[in-house]
Amino acid sequence: MKLCSYIVVFLEYFIIRATKRDMDNTVEQNKNLIKKHFPQINDQQLVEEIAAVAVEYKFKEGQVIVDYGDNIRMVPLVISGSIKVMREGEDGRELFLYYLNGGEACATSFTCCMTSKKSYMKTIAEDDTRVLGLPIKKVDDWISEYRVWKNFVMQAYDARILEMVETIDSVVFMKMDERLLKYLEETAQALKSNIIPHTHQRIAQDLNASRESISRLLKQFERKELIKLGRNKIELINSLL
Repeated sequence: MKLCSYIVVFLEYFIIRATKRDMDNTVEQNKNLIKKHFPQINDQQLVEEIAAVAVEYKFKEGQVIVDYGDNIRMVPLVISGSIKVMREGEDGRELFLYYLNGGEACATSFTCCMTSKKSYMKTIAEDDTRVLGLPIKKVDDWISEYRVWKNFVMQAYDARILEMVETIDSVVFMKMDERLLKYLEETAQALKSNIIPHTHQRIAQDLNASRESISRLLKQFERKELIKLGRNKIELINSLL
């Protein structure tokens, strides 16, 4: 019996030590990720607190991260990859708003978590994406505790509002060919590739347009040698904007 008791105690001690070591490694990795991708968060105490509670999430290309009406359970800091943000109209049609790329945060999630609102946006991983997820209570607390964090949140708001204004301007003032050019350029930048693996139907849905009109414009761009069309992909030959 004594031998069994010793073995149990040893195993418990070993498991506790191994768990603590893994936790320490995770916190250290989180600190390195924050310093590398979010250098504007330069308060060491805040970095320590974020690293201690952040959880890394990985999303595959095309995976829905947050859907319309979902409760916001965490605020994502994008480490790598790209997230597409969509808005649904009353008629159920969707409109592409903007991309979130590495080193950026989602202002919509800040708003929803601090006001306890459900999501009015949909976010989709445009390619394989890694984020650090922050608990919503901490996000709110840090605003009053750290000026650096407050500034970071306000900068995220400012960037996203500007992008949404640009989206509104493009819908209201731009012709469809100009909107399509802008969309292709932004998508290529988000993917960090001149090859966009999108179908004409997918682009039409993002731009709230008909597939026929998108296909016609893409063929015009190809004749102008701006792009090269392939099976379910578009290759950008030159910068479009």
